[in-house]
Amino acid sequence: MAMSSRKIMPRWMFAGLLATSLVSLMSVSAAQDTTPASAASSATKVPSDTDLAAAHCVIGEERFLPGDYYYCLASQSYGLQRYEYAKKFFTTAASWASKPAQYVLGVMALQGDHQPVNRPLALAWWTLASERPNSTFKAAHDALYAKASRADRREADNLLTTMRATYADAVAATRAEQRYTRGMADLARLDKGGSKFCLAGMSPASSPVNDPESCPTIQAVTKQIDHAAINVFDGWSGHVTVGPLQQVDAPSHAGGAL
Repeated sequence: MAMSSRKIMPRWMFAGLLATSLVSLMSVSAAQDTTPASAASSATKVPSDTDLAAAHCVIGEERFLPGDYYYCLASQSYGLQRYEYAKKFFTTAASWASKPAQYVLGVMALQGDHQPVNRPLALAWWTLASERPNSTFKAAHDALYAKASRADRREADNLLTTMRATYADAVAATRAEQRYTRGMADLARLDKGGSKFCLAGMSPASSPVNDPESCPTIQAVTKQIDHAAINVFDGWSGHVTVGPLQQVDAPSHAGGAL
């Protein structure tokens, strides 16, 4: 991200959190190079504002994984320097159990990234971000907690009494799982073996709208969404992957769109 006189999130920190979004299903096209070398390069590259702005966020993903979709949208908005929208979309993603989004919101509060510095709020966000067993954000949380004053800890606890009702896994991950399960069940009902599916926003702009011939199979879409689900459910004990779809007898169309 371009540096300015205002404090912003350290690029390396934001890059690490964006890695899953930028290489997940919703930013992958059929023509993308998927060799190990190119994947490693993508994962280690520090994204610029231009990179973030170019992120392809597929609106159809919201039907399955709103936490991942809004995280992508927030990243794109940040790259476009639309910081209020970025914060809004990170917050929406956080309400759908995106731990990376919760962590980013904590970083923004801690660094005073286009907002006043707020250490208690940062500690509250990082408490939520690190609540899962073996969380990759736990070390950062513990370090911040160790340095926090008693007053900051008390204020963070006060904030959490309200925030947990929306952002804690007991609420956010449960409803995100319900959304994911319903969406995947809809796909299963449409599948008759080899059926194609047009996920809104996935096809290139040059492709005919909802042209089944330009869309992947339902099985492929299911596999990719299931793989992208780790961006939201990684470490949460309540999540179970869908796996290969089983054919059902219910009538379905040769192609569709969400």
